[in-house]
Amino acid sequence: MKTELRQRLRKVLGDIPPGELAGRSQAACHRLVEQPEYLKAEVVMVFLSLPHEVDTTPVVLHCWQHRKRVLAPKVSWSQRRMLPVEIRSMTDDLTVSSMGIREPVTGIPFPIPLIDMVIVPGLAFDEYGNRLGRGRGFYDRFLAHPECRGVTCGLALEKQMLPALPVGPLDRHVSMIVTDEQTRRFK
Repeated sequence: MKTELRQRLRKVLGDIPPGELAGRSQAACHRLVEQPEYLKAEVVMVFLSLPHEVDTTPVVLHCWQHRKRVLAPKVSWSQRRMLPVEIRSMTDDLTVSSMGIREPVTGIPFPIPLIDMVIVPGLAFDEYGNRLGRGRGFYDRFLAHPECRGVTCGLALEKQMLPALPVGPLDRHVSMIVTDEQTRRFK
């Protein structure tokens, strides 16, 4: 069921015209940077978006303008985990991995307990804070880390919201979701 859902949602996202995606991304990012959880955060880990996802560049730039530290995930494919690494440039500090994902070139992993907010991608989210990722479990494993205590925030388009998603025992929900149209919080 998750595989079919992923295929359907990839098509929905892929069919959004670039101009519309850019506008909706701006709206979602603007809404995010107004939230009290974001305003209080000093260290923000953010996903580096793929072409058909909400563009997180405005959030990264806003963080730097407001003297927040920005972390991005560096994937260790052999260990099947993500490492939070600080970035200070969207050009010099990033590379594209063999899997086509933008990630930090190098860096020392940042201490997980010091992360105040983790901005999480997803193909879909539901009204309970559940997320449907790309299917490799990297974010679920990261969010399950016992030292991961920061606010977890899904950033998406309202088109990615569904009433309910299938959830497995290893799936991790987020504490809030911000879209281009509204903000939802969960216990």
